[in-house]
Amino acid sequence: MKWLGKCPGCGEWGTLVEEVVSSGARGGARGTAAQVPVRLREVPGGEEPRFSTGVSELDRVLGGGLVPGSLVLLGGEPGIGKSTLVMQVLGHISVNARALLVTGEESPKQVQGRAARLTVECGDVEVVAETNLERVVALIQAADHSIVAIDSVQTLMSDLIDGTPGTVSQVRQAAAALMQAAKTSGVTVIVVGQVTKDGALAGPRQLEHLVDCVVTFDGEEGRAHRMLRATKNRFGATNEVGVLEMRADGLACVEDPTSVWLAEAGERVGSCVLPVLEGSRSVLVEVQALVGYTEVVPPRRVAVGVDRTRLAQVIAILSRHAGLRLGDQDVFVSVAGGAKAGEPAADLAVALAITSAFRGRPLGASVYAFGELGLTGVVRPVSGEERRLAAGLARGMRHGVIPNSDVDAPAGATKVTGIEDAIESAFRS
Repeated sequence: MKWLGKCPGCGEWGTLVEEVVSSGARGGARGTAAQVPVRLREVPGGEEPRFSTGVSELDRVLGGGLVPGSLVLLGGEPGIGKSTLVMQVLGHISVNARALLVTGEESPKQVQGRAARLTVECGDVEVVAETNLERVVALIQAADHSIVAIDSVQTLMSDLIDGTPGTVSQVRQAAAALMQAAKTSGVTVIVVGQVTKDGALAGPRQLEHLVDCVVTFDGEEGRAHRMLRATKNRFGATNEVGVLEMRADGLACVEDPTSVWLAEAGERVGSCVLPVLEGSRSVLVEVQALVGYTEVVPPRRVAVGVDRTRLAQVIAILSRHAGLRLGDQDVFVSVAGGAKAGEPAADLAVALAITSAFRGRPLGASVYAFGELGLTGVVRPVSGEERRLAAGLARGMRHGVIPNSDVDAPAGATKVTGIEDAIESAFRS
């Protein structure tokens, strides 16, 4: 129990922070009665009640809307549009209920200036500039609002803990206090979180563990489209993806992402269409490849939107089982439009795009492909084949190169068992 300037673990000075420990945490909860366990069949069931955010793509990612009393963390890089998205949600909800924005980074006048540019009417949204955690919790516990948004959690500071806002201890205290306030009051709380240089949410990992939902908001620099993904959701699935477009008057929902991701697709060298599963829907994306001779050893393997390890595996399979000499070739693979295709079903489309770029010949007309490649060169079945086939047919894609499985192949689709058969079928169509 003494002042310690230098941390014995990392060797840095001034990094130790004092934290207040309650007497119950020191000696245990003495004298408190334990709760009586109940059988699961005796627990009341049913779907959680929800209310819409007014942004259909966000509702999709959340599993149907916001749950009262939940704590949602919205993370993303600075300038990506987190504050704009939160303001649109509050503006929609404020039509029928009270909505509050707690801002720690901007003044109410700055917030009003941004809200005035949106098509959503935000005049009834209440705003307060506050960074004291205890006063923010008091506002939530008053239960006068249906939803409270905090922008951002890294600006909150508790009087009970020493340290500046954004430190590990302050963020951890803020997350625990906000979760408790949301659960006891039944008020839905949305907290905005910044990300670090490597793309992870700033603050301790406990921040993500405590909240009910973690929604990431990202997009490529220079592009107007943004992606919403749920990496954690206690009230729904985590495989849904929402697509939004940033406009001068706010964020607009993109109901048909295929029209965005296939905007440049066509019969071109190094291009192959891939049906991917995004939660409850199947969409088409374009896998593009560029192959060129290089004197650099080892040659470069660059992957954007696909897994780099699987790309190296696909290149090895093509070299061994399809006769492509790629040992002195740079290989660049990308999914157009900022989409992602990290699932094993993308292997075959990546392989066909690389083969097309290596040969300098486009694939046949309206070709789409999916399937997992084994190290022996075999094409394996994947999940959701019926939905992938339906997505291709809905877009008028006439020729599919698909794995040999029990799924009935529509007219024009060819079942293949190996990579050589797949390449022959794709270029023959």
